[in-house]
Amino acid sequence: VSQEVVGQALELGLNTFGENRVQEALPKVAAFPGAQWHFIGRLQTNKAKEVVGHFALVHSVDRWRLVQALQKQAQEQETVVRALIQVNVGGEGQKGGISPTELQDFLAETVQCKNLQIEGLMTIPPFTENPEDARPYFREMNRLFVECSNKGFPMKYLSMGMSNDYTVAVEEGANLVRVGSAIFGERN
Repeated sequence: VSQEVVGQALELGLNTFGENRVQEALPKVAAFPGAQWHFIGRLQTNKAKEVVGHFALVHSVDRWRLVQALQKQAQEQETVVRALIQVNVGGEGQKGGISPTELQDFLAETVQCKNLQIEGLMTIPPFTENPEDARPYFREMNRLFVECSNKGFPMKYLSMGMSNDYTVAVEEGANLVRVGSAIFGERN
């Protein structure tokens, strides 16, 4: 949405915003430094430099090369990047994310990066018109979240659910949802 709309949302009391395109986000981040910004889209490794230091949370860490790029940039900027591991719980080829079977090994490697603070998991299940069809994916993510937590991995956030299915996601354990189109309408 436009900077004007973000400004109106801030005036109404919203203070956390998600963006999925770096080039659209940075002017808004600069214009509204009092807001908390989350990067929620698929992040290219060559954009890591632009994300580090500008976003409170990166929702979409989904491959080792991205971990390395974020770690390198954070180390150079002497900061820490807070992030979530994206899990491709639906096994969709067109979506990013670690497979559930690789998750714990990936976490074990990632948590060793001193400038990358993993705080939980994120998923985008296969889209369906009926939110109930997403329930098994959300339930599986909650199971993975609890399992990782029980194995000592730092699990604070379970980010799942968007405008069409967030109520089911919350029922299945989500504590962070992405509901932009429910608030702002569909993307132009």
